[in-house]
Amino acid sequence: MSRVLARCLPQRNPATAGTWRKSCLTRHSNFSTTAARRIMETTGFTENQMTVREAVSTVCAQFPNTYWQEKDQLEQDPKEFHAALAKDGWLGIALPEELGGSGLGISEATMMMQTITESGAGMAGAQSIHANVYATQPLARFGNKDQLESTIPNIISGKWRTCFGVTEPNTGLDTLRLKTIAKKQDDGSYSVTGQKIWITCAQVARKMILLARTTPLDEVKKPSEGLSMFCIDIDKEAPGLDMRKIKKMGGRAVDANEVFFDNYIISQESLIGAENQGFKIILHGMNAERCLLAGEALGLGYAALTKAAEYARERVVFQRPIGMNQGIAHPLADAYMKLEAAKLATYHAARLYDSSKTDKSIRQDAVGVAANSAKYLAAEAAFTACERAVMTHGGMGYAMEYDVERWLRECLVPRIAPVSREMIMNFISEKVLKLPRSY
Repeated sequence: MSRVLARCLPQRNPATAGTWRKSCLTRHSNFSTTAARRIMETTGFTENQMTVREAVSTVCAQFPNTYWQEKDQLEQDPKEFHAALAKDGWLGIALPEELGGSGLGISEATMMMQTITESGAGMAGAQSIHANVYATQPLARFGNKDQLESTIPNIISGKWRTCFGVTEPNTGLDTLRLKTIAKKQDDGSYSVTGQKIWITCAQVARKMILLARTTPLDEVKKPSEGLSMFCIDIDKEAPGLDMRKIKKMGGRAVDANEVFFDNYIISQESLIGAENQGFKIILHGMNAERCLLAGEALGLGYAALTKAAEYARERVVFQRPIGMNQGIAHPLADAYMKLEAAKLATYHAARLYDSSKTDKSIRQDAVGVAANSAKYLAAEAAFTACERAVMTHGGMGYAMEYDVERWLRECLVPRIAPVSREMIMNFISEKVLKLPRSY
């Protein structure tokens, strides 16, 4: 095992890491709290990816489906799960070693996120740490001394949680025209006024990675100019900040919020990188997030399909297992092939993203096409698997105890966020097929 991965598994003795990994590979029941079987083909993955998969699965095994059912129904934050991942160093999986991270890539981080959702935790489990993994990417690259030496280590340790503040109610995906303003004051601080929406984990976060306009839209040459990125404190006691939870269909264990700023004062030191360069900075994390979300969707789909196949083998109607009927078997087989195809697209995109950092022959537009395509395909495959899992269970698919209803509610998230299916098709139409822009 490499020194980097040994760092990623701080609770293990590097001298015996190889033995530990071999023993992990024999403990199939530890991988998923959903079922003892694994259906995803793992040929072709790297040793690092497989070790991440096995190690994270041992953490997830501590949190059975009943834990996630309860958190979902009571709308309680899975703080114990977050703490367990932080304890073993997983929140820094894709951050540089010199910052306290593990120095691994988005390929390994994608495998981690897939393993979490596949364990039965679903999107709620993934969303509880999602921002910690991808929102820190631009911070690690462009952050100032204090952000690198204080903020990032506290996020990795689990002491501080973070959220990502970009989406607004009146602009949606039209990010370049967002209306939240950060006005610079005489003392160098900024006064923030505006509104953000669908901000996950804002209620439990200590920090927010915020994108706001520092130069008015009518004073810049291009809409992509004049935006700045900040790493701000979330101080609920300070004037000018109000947060309201949004009641939602799925992923209820993690909070989603409307966040209102009214002359909320943030420090000059909260600026990430150069002023007015926020859009270029945020682009650094977008393709990474597409890969992570694709992995999360895959895990959700594989969990649902595993559960459905298990039920189809055991459920007997008309004196035969229902899986003997092609009306049951064929839709599940089709769902499996869709997941496998999306898996190849997902890890191809993650590999391109990682390789592009050192291989200058890999164009960023190629990474963008691959990452967006993977996110689209994985989200659609997950939806197919989750919907068919519910239908395979029949009436019991509607019951909370079988979990598939929870996963069906959650599988809509990858189809909607962080970019819709329609915008991805617009992107591919324009960038690949060279068709006229439609928006």
